[in-house]
Amino acid sequence: MIERRVAVVFLVDPQGRVLMQHRDLHAKVSPNQWAMPGGKIEDGETPEEAARREVREETGLDAGDIRQYLVRTRPSVTTADGEVEMHVFYGPTDATQADIVLGEGQAMVFLTPEEALARDLGVTAALLLPVFLGSPEYRALADR
Repeated sequence: MIERRVAVVFLVDPQGRVLMQHRDLHAKVSPNQWAMPGGKIEDGETPEEAARREVREETGLDAGDIRQYLVRTRPSVTTADGEVEMHVFYGPTDATQADIVLGEGQAMVFLTPEEALARDLGVTAALLLPVFLGSPEYRALADR
């Protein structure tokens, strides 16, 4: 049973760094851990609309030229038989750290792949980040 649908975004800067959020202590899922910008897909919203809205709310940035990377499910961490449907997007950004307006969480920072993988990752990020960083899609953005 799909408990909820979420959209997350991998935004990659010209240095190949990925934008990551340090979630706050009160987050429903993965509190005080690191994740990509994103969140729940609201009723009547497409996954891409949700991805764009979440990036804007959490960072103050326009998501820009994002593309769908994958759709998959993961087990819920709040419901025994529930699943979370994850809609994952990726794209380039020319934003700098100074352009980010923190709208949610403790911090929103660009991290190198090594820095990102060394963080205490939330459940979704732990599943998706290593796969994305090993993908041709990431390599194309990092090499641009």
